[in-house]
Amino acid sequence: MSDVVLQVARRILLPVAVLFSVMVALGFLVTRVLARAWPFTVEDAVNRELAADRTPGWNNVSLVFSTLASTQLIVVVTVLVALVLRLVLHRWREPLFLCAAVSAQALVFLFTTMVIDRHRPAVEHMDASPPTSSFPSGHTSAATALYVGIAVLLALRTKRTPARLTWWALLVLVPLGVAATRMYRGMHHPSDVVASFLNGGTCVAIMARVVLDRTLTWGRTRLPVSRAGDDVARAGASAG
Repeated sequence: MSDVVLQVARRILLPVAVLFSVMVALGFLVTRVLARAWPFTVEDAVNRELAADRTPGWNNVSLVFSTLASTQLIVVVTVLVALVLRLVLHRWREPLFLCAAVSAQALVFLFTTMVIDRHRPAVEHMDASPPTSSFPSGHTSAATALYVGIAVLLALRTKRTPARLTWWALLVLVPLGVAATRMYRGMHHPSDVVASFLNGGTCVAIMARVVLDRTLTWGRTRLPVSRAGDDVARAGASAG
C-alpha cells in the first residue's frame, strides 16, 4: 500500500468514520436512551408551536431557505463555485476542499439515516418526505458544509474588508435559516438539526485540515531550497 493511500486513510477516511460513529451514537441516545429525558421530551411541543404560528409570509420565507439547501441546488452551487474557484485561482486545492466537504457530509448523513430510524414530527409536513428518516437533517447538514465551506475560503483567501465580513456573515446565517425553516415546515425535530450542524461543520474542519493545509505532504518529501542547492553543488564538485 502506497504512502499516499495510507495518508488518505489516516487523514480522511478514519476521521469521517469516527464522525459517522459519533452521529450513530447520538442518534441512539436521542431516539432510545434519552428519548424520555429533558430536553428531548419537549421537542414535540416545539414543533407544534412552530406549526401553529405558520403564516403565508413565513411560509414563503421558509420555502426560500429550504430550497437553498435542496439536493439539486446544493449540487449545482457546489459545482459552479468549484469551477469558479478553479478558473480564478488556477489550482485544485480550494475546489477539491469544497467538493470533499459536501460529499463527506452527504455520505455520513446517508449512512446514519440507514441506521437511525426516527419518525418525523407529528405535525403537518409542508414538504414531501424523502425515504430517509428524520435524524439527522440532510438539508441542514448540506447547507452547513457548502455555505460554511465557502465562508472559510472567503476568510482565508480574500482581504479583510467590510464587504467580506458582510458576505461571510450571510453565508454563515444560511445554515441557521435552513435549520429553523426545516423545523418550521414540520420536517425535523430540533435535535435533528443540531446534530446536522455537527456533521456538516466537522466535515468542513476535516477537509480544511487535510486539503487547505499547505504544510502537509502526500508521499513526497520536498527538500528546502538551500539544501537542494548544496546537494547540486556537491554533485558538481564530485563530477569535476
